[in-house]
Amino acid sequence: MRNHRLVLAGVLSGLMFLQGCVGVALIGGGAAAVAANDRRTVGAQIDDKAIVVKATQQIKSVEGLTDAVHVNITSVNGTVLISGETPDAETRDKVLGAVRTVSGVRHTVNEIRIAPASTGANRANDTWLTGKVRAALIGAKNLDSAQVKVVTENATVYLMGLVNKAEGDAAAAAAAEVGGVERVVKLFEYLD
Repeated sequence: MRNHRLVLAGVLSGLMFLQGCVGVALIGGGAAAVAANDRRTVGAQIDDKAIVVKATQQIKSVEGLTDAVHVNITSVNGTVLISGETPDAETRDKVLGAVRTVSGVRHTVNEIRIAPASTGANRANDTWLTGKVRAALIGAKNLDSAQVKVVTENATVYLMGLVNKAEGDAAAAAAAEVGGVERVVKLFEYLD
């Protein structure tokens, strides 16, 4: 009887391990599908991820900045959106300077507010709005929603991606209809 329990425990452990592998395979496959559907080259996608990591490191390397700021870095095809809050203009300029030193940054968009750092409740609301906007984009006509990156900061929705003008307009219209969105900013790179 004891051997049967050990065998059963071994089989269950093996199944749990395999379930984990299946989950990893599904996640990996999903990421590959998203990457393949992106209009950016794979190289540009990798560069954008590297820009975000390097910009974050640059900000952290400036003494005193990490305690004083709440900023988000988003990069799409080398266009970098910097959103969030800093306590004063001098601190904001240090953040901007740090990000602009990162290789691969073609253009920066400064959307940093001079204000106290947003609260957890504000950030949760922004996350909720981002989800609602993404859902609205999926239902929008004449739009491949996978081409649009959505970033929300302080109820302002920023739309980024490589799109044609009609897609950009459709995305902005859909985002503007979402309850709770106060402003929509188009930061698209147009293909036409």
